[in-house]
Amino acid sequence: MKFLLSIVEPRGQREARSEAEGRACYEEMQRFGEQLAARGQLLASESLRPDRHGVRVQVHEGKPQLRDGPFAEAREMIGGFFLLDCASLDEAVAIAQRCPAARFATVEVRECAPCYVQ
Repeated sequence: MKFLLSIVEPRGQREARSEAEGRACYEEMQRFGEQLAARGQLLASESLRPDRHGVRVQVHEGKPQLRDGPFAEAREMIGGFFLLDCASLDEAVAIAQRCPAARFATVEVRECAPCYVQ
């Protein structure tokens, strides 16, 4: 079963860190990903740039509407993700509990499934 672990962090948190703190955090997350890969559980992972570098896209009545970040209404942003292959939700949650990001952000665990599945 595939599960997505989304790292949902407070906006501005990265900017509040020194470069050394940011690098240490990134390296710790890299090591965590390497451990998952060694166990055959990691399908993909990435760190994402802050939302000020993003664009939101919606199409209404055939017309695209684009909105550049940052997104004022958002207090949090998706800072990165891990895509995992796990036997169960319990296994994915156990991995999320060990994720270093859980100390400074929320790690949301979601099973991947077709959009018609309830």
